[in-house]
Amino acid sequence: MATTCNLAERQCQPCEGGVAPLDVAAAAEMLQSLPGWALDEQRLEKSFVFRNHYEAMAFVNAVAWVSHRENHHPELTVGYKDVRIRYWTHAIGGLSENDFICAAKVDKLFDQ
Repeated sequence: MATTCNLAERQCQPCEGGVAPLDVAAAAEMLQSLPGWALDEQRLEKSFVFRNHYEAMAFVNAVAWVSHRENHHPELTVGYKDVRIRYWTHAIGGLSENDFICAAKVDKLFDQ
């Protein structure tokens, strides 16, 4: 099973479609290495809470940098001091390993 640490060290691979999304068992196994993340209808999501709006926005900007570097972009919902992140791979209509890699990288940002 992949751990958060080794997922965060990996790089996303381009996905142009033509491959099947992860099945429920594979997604559930990868989810075990990402505390606080949940599966919701072929989406991987987690909410993060901060002390204030400034910290929430700084986190959003850091997530944007990860997204740019990995060329894999989440859906972000930003509140006053909370941020919800949802990953899925649009090209395949479900979850790919890239979603879990990016989630692990986001967790590393939050833990710093």
